[in-house]
Amino acid sequence: MLVTKPLPWNSAMAAGAHALFFVLAEPDDKGLTQRSLRFCLSLCHLENSMSRKTTSSNFDNVSPDHPGLVRGDAGVFNRQLMNLLEASQQGYALFDGEDRLCFANAAFRKALDVAPDEFPSWVELMRSGYGNSTGTAIETSDFEVWLRSARTRRGKLPFRTIETSLNDGRWILTTETTLPGGWMLCVITDISELGIELRDLRQERDRALKSALCDELTGLGNRRYLMDNLGHSLGPHKAQALALVLLDIDHFKSINDRFGHASGDRVLKHFAEKLCAAAGRDDLIGRIGGEEFLLGLSGARMHNAESVVEALFASLREASPLEQVPDFRYTCSAGIAFVRPGDCAAEALRRADTALYRAKNTGRNRFVIHDAPV
Repeated sequence: MLVTKPLPWNSAMAAGAHALFFVLAEPDDKGLTQRSLRFCLSLCHLENSMSRKTTSSNFDNVSPDHPGLVRGDAGVFNRQLMNLLEASQQGYALFDGEDRLCFANAAFRKALDVAPDEFPSWVELMRSGYGNSTGTAIETSDFEVWLRSARTRRGKLPFRTIETSLNDGRWILTTETTLPGGWMLCVITDISELGIELRDLRQERDRALKSALCDELTGLGNRRYLMDNLGHSLGPHKAQALALVLLDIDHFKSINDRFGHASGDRVLKHFAEKLCAAAGRDDLIGRIGGEEFLLGLSGARMHNAESVVEALFASLREASPLEQVPDFRYTCSAGIAFVRPGDCAAEALRRADTALYRAKNTGRNRFVIHDAPV
């Protein structure tokens, strides 16, 4: 395979230009060549995405053009890398910051039932697998709640491991390595030989751990999950940039009284759906208890807290969550607090709660920013 380009691709893409590639390949190499280029372009986009999010030089040495990255001919290296990935019995996949598949080798595509020319988002991948009984075995009576629960945890840690079953009967170990900005490398390994008894014990352990951190009704993280994450991110000697949005459904008690607790539960699940849709993959999201929820906006999104909340309010105005009462609408109030250097979780939440209290006592269906002029 011969690849030529008029500009170093990182320089061209960093400047917002289009990089033009000319490829000469044997007919039998067409598929491999396309996958190789797509993989290299994904790495290039990853580097540029990361370089825009940091002022340090930590990522200078991951440039495909860096002379110290590869010993020998880079073209030979890329070709052999792709050959090795394709031949590997482990599944490898790269997801971008929007959680869309950018690269997957044959083992990953076989395990998750993804066609060679398909590049779905992770949500599309799970939804398709659940509907077709392929890929990951998802045992739930409510897929949307399961999906919200899974999204609550996905990409929130730099590294995590998950053990799951596939619909073809195999048991796999998945590792997820996530960089700031959301790019994720997934590696799956078949661990079926560990035995059914051990698998059942470990899956029971995982279910117990998940139950301890998950709100059963909405599928979002519960109070313990939220406080654990905030405790990890905030405190002395930590400088996590975060905007905390504390939200409370207005007049929720009257909803229960008028329409019954089943309808109240439906409103809570509907609000969780809308909140999940408003959240980014790096954001913290969960139900504190009752009708109170928390959204933690991190990174660049913290500066857009007002617009995120306004968009959420707008989505509620358009919604009709109770089929038996099509004209029913509901609203919420919110308090926003920006984390200060050295803040502990309790102090940051206290300020968000103070802002929420002001919002509810000045008419509801609005948000208040802590320390902002009244």
